Amino acid sequence: MADRLWSRRQVLRSGAGGSLALATWGLTGCAAATPPRLLASRGDLPAAWIARLPRTWQSQLLEGPDQVRTAVLASGPRRPALAQLSDGWAATLPRAELQPIGTPALLARLDPAAAQVARLFAADPAPQLAFPWALNPWVLLLRNRLDLVRRRSEGWELLLDPSLAGAVVLPSSPRVVLDLVDGDAERLRRLRRQAIAFDDRGGLSLLLNGQAEAAVVPRQRVVSLLRRDPRLAVVLPEQGGPLGWNVLLSPAGALDAPIDWLAEALQPPLLPRLLAAGWVPPLPADELERALAPFPPELRQLLHPPIAVRARWRSLPPLPPAERLRFQALWDGAAPDRS
Repeated sequence: MADRLWSRRQVLRSGAGGSLALATWGLTGCAAATPPRLLASRGDLPAAWIARLPRTWQSQLLEGPDQVRTAVLASGPRRPALAQLSDGWAATLPRAELQPIGTPALLARLDPAAAQVARLFAADPAPQLAFPWALNPWVLLLRNRLDLVRRRSEGWELLLDPSLAGAVVLPSSPRVVLDLVDGDAERLRRLRRQAIAFDDRGGLSLLLNGQAEAAVVPRQRVVSLLRRDPRLAVVLPEQGGPLGWNVLLSPAGALDAPIDWLAEALQPPLLPRLLAAGWVPPLPADELERALAPFPPELRQLLHPPIAVRARWRSLPPLPPAERLRFQALWDGAAPDRS
């Protein structure tokens, strides 16, 4: 099953599942204008931010990013005015289906590293089609493994420890898994043998119920778990690793995005609430340090580690065709022997 995961982003489930919105009808029987909608997959947009959406807007949560992508490509009332996706899913959309979002002043408030994401990794001066509102490095979450926590300096190499054989949950994206081993074929083969599942959305349940002892997950998903489950510990490898982004997109022809609402994620009173839930906007370092000053030291270190660590995080832009074929061959060649 894992061998087919490479095409997850290309082979998309069709349909967004049922009617996405019902038109409201006036007494004359004519359809009234449908309110603009914000679409996101469940768990990918903070509830506190959604709650501050202008009253003239509606929000809707779908079960997965594939459904959000399908809705963005739809026509008529099914199409949202604003959509949340990861940078990987966003980069699969045809650029002609999107329009520039935000204002130069708003995007200029972000750290320079967000500029390439705002262009969806196209070269400058391509238009800024995305609003990168949060960055999310992948981390290693361990359950009842203090022995491995003490060896945290080994970083991702901990995943290859023999004691974790058949007890590791890995991301569903082969691109991310390959990045964890720097594209090394032998280490990739060993890592794939360690896996109990490839699932970055539902795999945490395997860790929490004791079927797995380690999971590679986006940082945001571990923050609340660490507060309430003393069995868990997180390792943010000092040698860096893959970095994901949360972005908001505006489909072509949609109503302009509510700029004041976008800006709320970058400043109090909402910013501290987002940080406490693990959502970290790509603000300049000095702004983040001030916002995180009241937080416990351990949480500050996780949300805003030293610059030497942040400099080693790696965004994963779309691969050129030749590189994609090479990575596919690496992935296929590392499949566990089932004979």
